[in-house]
Amino acid sequence: MKRFALALVVPIALASGVAACGSSSSSDAVTIGVTDGAQAFWQVYKGLAKDQGIDVELKNFSDYKQPNAALNDGDLNINEYQHLLFLADYNAKNNTKLVPIGATAIYPLPLYSKKHKSVAEIPQGGTIVVPDDPTNLSRALLVLYSAGLVKFKVEQNPFVTPADIDTAASKVTVKTVDANQTALSLDSVDGAVVNNDPAENAKLGKNLIIAKDDPANPASEPYINAFVVREADKDNPKYLQLAKLYQDQKVVEALRKDKGDTFILIQKPANELQQITVKLQEQVKARGK
Repeated sequence: MKRFALALVVPIALASGVAACGSSSSSDAVTIGVTDGAQAFWQVYKGLAKDQGIDVELKNFSDYKQPNAALNDGDLNINEYQHLLFLADYNAKNNTKLVPIGATAIYPLPLYSKKHKSVAEIPQGGTIVVPDDPTNLSRALLVLYSAGLVKFKVEQNPFVTPADIDTAASKVTVKTVDANQTALSLDSVDGAVVNNDPAENAKLGKNLIIAKDDPANPASEPYINAFVVREADKDNPKYLQLAKLYQDQKVVEALRKDKGDTFILIQKPANELQQITVKLQEQVKARGK
């Protein structure tokens, strides 16, 4: 999922009339904030929503820090771009009450390399780039741990940081950069952990993946992506209907055409997603004390 550059909302001109940044939207339309709005599957999704009597407008963001702020401020009705740990971290640190209402998928987090065909080829003292936003930074470090490239001074957990790396025992040096810069760094480093959206934007092929985490592992639960709303809207039937629509077979088929087999669909009730998020928020707060 993520992320950062300038706080920028990017207008997307699509055939069915997606609302561009700054354009007016009809009062009865549901506005959804996304980070992949130019992809064709959203047009299938919008068409199916229209068939069910719901007008959907998309606002596309290039900065992963912004969709939650826009949702909390009332500029969006829903957003769909983040996993539960990212949401929990945002809520805990910003005192917001944003709530997941429907699961979408887990996207494995890959380690890419243009210089090496396998992890074993990475030299001692090599450099690996990872995204610098807290939740994906921790997840990226766990990918490197699983690949045997770093060791920790603490037990592995969803909140590890570069300070937890045992540098003397690790094979590589880890460098953090803006998530949108991870793919661009590949020419100058031994490898980079790149989130799904930046990888798609950079057209990174599967042939460049040398390691990734396992979405089927129960430990991947914090990385379930979800539709998210303000707490007051968590029982809104229209919003729940839109969250469920993402799992429609026509949407899934279109999604696979756009994204390939880079994801695993997740079926999990909203109340379970909310319980996971609350638990993660408590852990984030506890670590901040």
